[in-house]
Amino acid sequence: MWQVWAIYVVLAANLSEEQTLKQACPSCEATQSCDCSSMGLDFIPSGLTGKITALNLAHNRIKQVRAHDLQQAVNLRALLLQSNQISSIDEDSFGSLGKLELLDLSDNSLARLSPLWFGPLFSLQHLRIQGNSYSDLGESSPFSSLRNLSSLHLGNSQFSTIRQGNFEGIKLLNKLWIDGGNLRRYEPGSLKAIKKINHVIMSIRRIDVFSAMVRDLLHSAIWLEVRDIKLDIEKEKLVKNSTLPMTIQKITFTNASFTDQYISRITVLLKEITSLRELEAIDCVLDGKGEWDTHEIARGGQSSVETISVTNMAILHFYLFFDLKGIESQVGKIKRLSIASSKVFMVPCSLAKSFSSLLYLDFHDNLLVNNRLSETICKGAWPSLQTLNLSKNSLKSLKQTAKYITNLPKLVYLDISENNFGEIPDVCDWPENLKYLNLSSTQILRLTACIPSTLEVLDVSANNLQDFGLQLPFLKELYLANNHLKTLPDAAAIPNLVAMSISRNKLNSFSKQEGARVGTVQLSLMECHRSLVVSLICALVFLLVLILVVVGYKYHAVWYMRMTWAWLQAKRKPKRAPTKDVCYDAFVSYSENDSNWVENIMVQQLEQACPPFRLCLHKRDFVPGKWIVDNIIDSIEKSHKTLFVLSEHFVQSEWCKYELDFSHFRLFDENNDAAILILLEPIQSQAIPKRFCKLRKIMNTRTYLEWPSGEEQQEMFWENLKAALKS
Repeated sequence: MWQVWAIYVVLAANLSEEQTLKQACPSCEATQSCDCSSMGLDFIPSGLTGKITALNLAHNRIKQVRAHDLQQAVNLRALLLQSNQISSIDEDSFGSLGKLELLDLSDNSLARLSPLWFGPLFSLQHLRIQGNSYSDLGESSPFSSLRNLSSLHLGNSQFSTIRQGNFEGIKLLNKLWIDGGNLRRYEPGSLKAIKKINHVIMSIRRIDVFSAMVRDLLHSAIWLEVRDIKLDIEKEKLVKNSTLPMTIQKITFTNASFTDQYISRITVLLKEITSLRELEAIDCVLDGKGEWDTHEIARGGQSSVETISVTNMAILHFYLFFDLKGIESQVGKIKRLSIASSKVFMVPCSLAKSFSSLLYLDFHDNLLVNNRLSETICKGAWPSLQTLNLSKNSLKSLKQTAKYITNLPKLVYLDISENNFGEIPDVCDWPENLKYLNLSSTQILRLTACIPSTLEVLDVSANNLQDFGLQLPFLKELYLANNHLKTLPDAAAIPNLVAMSISRNKLNSFSKQEGARVGTVQLSLMECHRSLVVSLICALVFLLVLILVVVGYKYHAVWYMRMTWAWLQAKRKPKRAPTKDVCYDAFVSYSENDSNWVENIMVQQLEQACPPFRLCLHKRDFVPGKWIVDNIIDSIEKSHKTLFVLSEHFVQSEWCKYELDFSHFRLFDENNDAAILILLEPIQSQAIPKRFCKLRKIMNTRTYLEWPSGEEQQEMFWENLKAALKS
């Protein structure tokens, strides 16, 4: 069977939309992920197809999402529309996006949310709609059909109301983020529809709204993070006659503001949450001096909190801060305490002694000094402590630091890096269980017997060491990077060493006592020059890929594969259509540059003849919406003959070359005479691509009609053509 010689005509008709998409988003041409962000687009570009799985249209000027914009993008997984000017979305705009997993509509101008938008998105996992202009979520739930939703981010500066029923349909969320800085009305019970939320982030300013939301989250949220709130006195209890088990394990305050009075009250309120294990404060402000109501705090009984973490706490009057006497009874169960970057300069001894269960203490990046360590680490302080981090403080004397550290008999891990010790004494006292010591970046010039021999891990990197001569029989890990060492440490002094870092030194010789001579050790190229070898391999792979791309582009490899596939599919059809299905005398294949001759001269001569011939032209007779190749194959199968109008335009056109290549598969392998060749103008044989050897052979062996210049010869041409069509 012979079919499909006119693919230029077909593909040219389909190129306009693809060209429009490629011009708007050049990245869409060769990838399934289209990055059309920051392109100045006013509309979603046309030409989106099912091959696209990710579409980024962020930071444009799009104002509307229309029903047909995304209709063909049926395999889309991620759609990013944030930071546009979208104020209108047709109700069925997302109707074909059943595979969509991520939808970002944040930072637009949506004044309302419609449940109809999200109805077809049954695969959606992540929805971001914050930063718009809606004031509420509607009377019902816009998310009722999103059964697979995992994360939801909503709210804006005008968001003021949350109603009961707004979250119906959502049973489980990994993250819920509510931007409610101006949230004024919250109907109790609204969040109870969600049975479990791993992480809730709330930006709330009103304390009454905050308390009402926390009451609804007591039995569903695991980690509650509250941002941008100025906490004030709240007289009501958080827990009200509920027998359900509480789930909140961690509460984080970020950019929050506390007063002395609220510290007392919040401590009492949080004791009601019996499941709470961790409290965290990040970038918060304490407007007070530590005048906490310790009697009120004590009346609430013991807290269940085991971990407290404070980072970058601004204490406005820290120089007037009280010694927190009276809260000793509340810290006995705490196991981990971290107060970093908060200008801590001491801890009263009586308070330090009360942390009877504390295992981990982190005071890095504070203002601790040696002459205050007598209070902070007094005898009997932190009795169970195993890990201590005093890095990046203002400690100057290693001897004094070690002296007070001996008051911690159970200490195993000590980090005192990034202090300015400089000199190191010859002898120091340390806890007998100390196994890990970090002295990196402490400006020390030499190492002495001050370093405890019990160590298993020692870090003295980033100092000014000239050599390493310590006897450390239990040492397993040694970090010496970024010093001035000229020789390796003596292996006999560290017999159990497993790992050593010694980069960025000045090594120029090796000791004979190292065991095997360096010259006898045979290392592979990869071991010696791993980075170089990996770089060379990557460069070679990139070069190979580049060569394949260039060769494939030059010799049209992608086109050959697509056409071969179409040919194999067409070959499975019957070679001849039944006589009753033949409805055209001829299918005409021609270059668009020759359309004037074909449509205005040849068509008139043949279709107005007596009897008239019926011709199939792509512009007129192709079925709209049908795939191009199918249109071509069906048209040729329903035609008695196929006319090929050959010209210089036809042969030199890149698309015509593809057409000839496909026709090379479909027509000439069948050795029939259903093809009629019309030579509209002389063609130099050199102009025909050399790879089309069968076409050259057929043009040299088969008779073809040549369009004459004289009128008398033209009459004969038409008679011959009509006779050929009738044969």
